[in-house]
Amino acid sequence: MASAPSFTTDRIRNVVVVGHGGAGKTTLIDACCHASGATRRHGSTDDGTALTMFTPEEVAHGISMNTCVAYATWADAKVNFVDTPGYLDFLGETRAGVRVADGAICVVSGPGGVEVGTERVWDLLEERHLPTILFVSMMDRANADFERVYQDVKEHLTAKVIPVEVPIGSGEGFRGIVNLLHASDKAHFYRAGTQTSEYDEGDIPPDVQPLVDRFYAEMIETIAATDDTLLEHYLEGDTISRGEAVHALKQAMLRGELYPLFCGAPTLTWGVENLLDNVVELMPSPQERPAEEAFGRTGNTVELRNLNSDPFCALVFKTTSEPHVGELSFLRVFGGSVKSGDEVLNAERDKAEKLAHLSIAQGKERFEVDELRAGDIGVVAKLRDTHTNDTLSAPGHPLRMHGVDFPEPDIAVAVEALNRGEEDKLSTGLHKLHEEDPCFAAEFVAELGQTIARGLGELHLEVQLERLKRKAGVSVSMRAPRIPYRETIRAVSEAHGRYKKQTGGRGQFGDAHVRLKPRPRGDGYVFTDSIVGGVIPGKYVPAVDRGIQEASARGILAGFPVVDFEAEVYFGSYHSVDSSEAAFKVAGSMAFQQAAERAQPVILEPIMLVEVFTPEEFLGDVIGDLNQRRGQILGIEPAARAQKVRSLVPQAELYKYSTSLRSLSQGRATHTRTFHSYEEVPAHEVPKLVEATRKEREELAAAR
Repeated sequence: MASAPSFTTDRIRNVVVVGHGGAGKTTLIDACCHASGATRRHGSTDDGTALTMFTPEEVAHGISMNTCVAYATWADAKVNFVDTPGYLDFLGETRAGVRVADGAICVVSGPGGVEVGTERVWDLLEERHLPTILFVSMMDRANADFERVYQDVKEHLTAKVIPVEVPIGSGEGFRGIVNLLHASDKAHFYRAGTQTSEYDEGDIPPDVQPLVDRFYAEMIETIAATDDTLLEHYLEGDTISRGEAVHALKQAMLRGELYPLFCGAPTLTWGVENLLDNVVELMPSPQERPAEEAFGRTGNTVELRNLNSDPFCALVFKTTSEPHVGELSFLRVFGGSVKSGDEVLNAERDKAEKLAHLSIAQGKERFEVDELRAGDIGVVAKLRDTHTNDTLSAPGHPLRMHGVDFPEPDIAVAVEALNRGEEDKLSTGLHKLHEEDPCFAAEFVAELGQTIARGLGELHLEVQLERLKRKAGVSVSMRAPRIPYRETIRAVSEAHGRYKKQTGGRGQFGDAHVRLKPRPRGDGYVFTDSIVGGVIPGKYVPAVDRGIQEASARGILAGFPVVDFEAEVYFGSYHSVDSSEAAFKVAGSMAFQQAAERAQPVILEPIMLVEVFTPEEFLGDVIGDLNQRRGQILGIEPAARAQKVRSLVPQAELYKYSTSLRSLSQGRATHTRTFHSYEEVPAHEVPKLVEATRKEREELAAAR
């Protein structure tokens, strides 16, 4: 690995690049790094050579799936670009990138405008209060329309957007840009066929001049309105200098009052130099952002201002692995500095770690550095006990930080190794995938007899299992998870269980009268000893309880565990020689089986509380789909830019629901689900359920 240049904190810019999938984020980063000279090659997502999209799964699917870091050096500054996926299946990666950034570029497709992914990531930027530049990409593509995108942004994202660039032409006719902050009286006309944004400066075409005049007047008036001194000069007719405008715009961006809108064609590198100029000028250095909180062992709060004089503190926001290298930990330094070879403390786990071969990332390449200063983003290999969301700090000053707020996985599938004998490899491989992606989780659920993998969508799960095959050499099959049904009773019943066995010598004898009573839903199982007069000796009563519990675990109707009932043993008899705990256990089991069949048994199914967030135009389709899934609508209420539908839906009806919901809402609706309760399966569904369960158990038995 080669060495890398060093920059002071005030010359660092940490910029997360977000947007809908396919909007051109990765292409923009590649173009910026190439135009700055930080990379020699101008890569492409189409042929798998893009700087920040290089894993086999990303190349195969043609989309970004991982948070990836690259940097450009421009105007004596280092711009750390954090590339993020645009597809909602990989939202956890995007959250990680947003957590460690000080500013953002939100990329919007010139032909496509604001799409569902744009809206979702915009919410993340607002949560973090990140100063944000908007960039209209693909201005060289058919149907690109800058003014339409501008209005789209105003309607769906923020009314505080102001154009600071005006494109000259669009589609095949796109040939230049007027940057209103740079020189509102001159245009840049790009030279076709170049790879380095070469342009000629010339007069603004007459057909573009009215739009330039309009947007320039809007820009100056809007910027002036954010600063009392500038506003006074503006109202008095004084000229506002470029320096004054840039300074006021930057301060307004820091306060979340303005969002400048740029444009370009990253595949041609057109517009990226202007963007780099303004990223350095308008994006805050780490020291210009509000202080971050860290917490000591006693709960005391320490403010980190991204100063080298702060105590060292860094957040590990991503973990990945490389062949022949092992685990790589990506970290953002929020306070202090650290040198290669230093020993630090993982305060989360109270473990010491040595930061050997400290480096910075340039896509899949790494360049060693002697020191990582406050505010910078770096990577280190082979940390023994450190994982994503852990905090590294100075050994004498242990600190912990708020980590990435990863979304909970909401899609579940059952996975099984295709080849026998690979169960251990499967378990190890799934654990390593979780280490790299906290939004993916897997565990063996004994009750279901299945390994259940959970993720944020079908594509997310599909990709993780592709990684499993590549990294662990394990191929798996996927199927719907079994549903954890239960059974219960609705009536009081009694039965007499009598077990008598004589085979010569000492026999077996147990005799118990048992009464079953239903209990409220969720109240569980209770055993009551009502024996009087010693008709069953006390030492045998617990055996009756065990027999009832074992029988109830085998079910009544379809073999599901029986819950929410009271079992009362109230009478019986014994034999002074032949009675035993084993005999009374069998008697209890027999009594339960007979009583349960007469106690109006029913099957219970898990019911989930489902909250769907959907644009109003899809509300009817969403409700209709929930009704078809036996959903009970609880209410509808307004939410941010959406309607929230609350409903109760059987878990059995929710397999692949996320995919269906995205399909019927053009990808714009999302949902959450949490367990609510167990309720009776409708009578007409019971025979189908019993038959399906019987067949599955027969197939499992045959497979063994």
